[in-house]
Amino acid sequence: MDFTDVSLTALRVLRAVAEQGTFTAAAASLGYTQSAVSRQIAAIERAAGAELLERRRDGVRLTAAGRVVMRRATVVLDEIDATARELSGLPGQAGTVRLGWFPSAGAVLLPKALAALRRTDPGLHVVTREGSTPALVRALRAGSLDLALLAAAPPFRPPDAESPALALQTLTERALCLAVPAAHPLARGDYVDVADLRGQRWIAGSTAGEDGHMGVWPGLDERPEIVHVARDWLAKLHLVAAGCGLTTVPAPLAAAAPPGVRVLPVRGGPQEQRRLLLARLPHPPSDAVVRVAAAVRAAALDHDLLGHDLPDRPPPPA
Repeated sequence: MDFTDVSLTALRVLRAVAEQGTFTAAAASLGYTQSAVSRQIAAIERAAGAELLERRRDGVRLTAAGRVVMRRATVVLDEIDATARELSGLPGQAGTVRLGWFPSAGAVLLPKALAALRRTDPGLHVVTREGSTPALVRALRAGSLDLALLAAAPPFRPPDAESPALALQTLTERALCLAVPAAHPLARGDYVDVADLRGQRWIAGSTAGEDGHMGVWPGLDERPEIVHVARDWLAKLHLVAAGCGLTTVPAPLAAAAPPGVRVLPVRGGPQEQRRLLLARLPHPPSDAVVRVAAAVRAAALDHDLLGHDLPDRPPPPA
């Protein structure tokens, strides 16, 4: 085992592969060819004398040896980046926290937390990035994020099977709701019956991949008619306002709904609960990370209290 000849490029490639989950995605993020990524991984594995990545049909993940190397590589890469910043006369990163968030968290919760931090900790620098929950979990494992806001649906399994388990805190748990055009017949009441969702037109976040039919009511007993696909939550809500279809939303997102949209609970079938989680690696967090986590928790609590104007459980049938 000899790491003396391992290049910084190889370490950066390993981190990108761990974060992106596939060689192809890592190559695209770095601007490399896939063969160049493969060569760098092969070189660092030779130096380690062990496989650092488990190759699976759905991508790759770090092995136990890979997690050891990745943990040390993250320290090295962060120190190199800090050195480059210092030599360039840029401020240090000691007060920087890297926060990831899934799309709907960016509509209301994230701006509220960042605004509070500007008032209470103006010297704290928070760098954020959006991603799906699986992508954010990989970024945490790769050391590219310090904290991440994750979404979880029943049966609320851990976001990954890696060891040690991520440190998770449930910030809110609310029922999934439905965004309906204000002029739609379903918008006339205080709730929507799940049986009335058959035959509706849907605005979905994606039609394939890890997000599935996000935006279509879960468990719908028919093939949904998806008329528009939009990843951005506000774009979906504005499409609803234009009368283009229905979409699902987390209850707290009702505060961001534009005019022309009613956000309603759904009655019938199992309760579709959704959790907002704050995740980090299980090692002791820095003081800056603790302060950002506290601001996010406070914003989530405040936002959740406001969101309770929308009932989680609709009234029983008459």
